[in-house]
Amino acid sequence: MDEIKTIQNTLGYRRIRKRDRTIKLNEAADKFLGEQVLPRQARYGAVVELWRRILPVELRRHCEITDISGGQLTVQADSPSYKYELHLCSSEILKELQRQCPKVRITKIKFIVA
Repeated sequence: MDEIKTIQNTLGYRRIRKRDRTIKLNEAADKFLGEQVLPRQARYGAVVELWRRILPVELRRHCEITDISGGQLTVQADSPSYKYELHLCSSEILKELQRQCPKVRITKIKFIVA
C-alpha cells in the first residue's frame, strides 16, 4: 500500500475530490421563492388587486388572471358569454391597468375560455 502512495506521489498523482453539488429541498425552495416568485408577486400583485376592484362581482366570479408576461395579461373565463362580456369592456380595463400599474407595462389583454 505504501508503494502505491510512493508511486502516486512520484508521478504527481493527485486525487481530485468531487464537490458535493447536492442541495437540500428547503434551500432550493427558498432560493426559488426568493429569486422568482416573490419579486414577480410584488410586481404583479397590484394588477391582481386592481382587477378585483374594477370588475363587477358577477363577472369576477367567472374569470381569473392566469398569466402576465411579455406585456400581455391573460384572463381565463369559464364560458364564451363571459369572455365576450370581458372583451366588451377590455379597452376600459386596459386603460385603468396602464394608469394605475404603469411599471407592469400591460399592452394587451387576452381572453380565453376554460
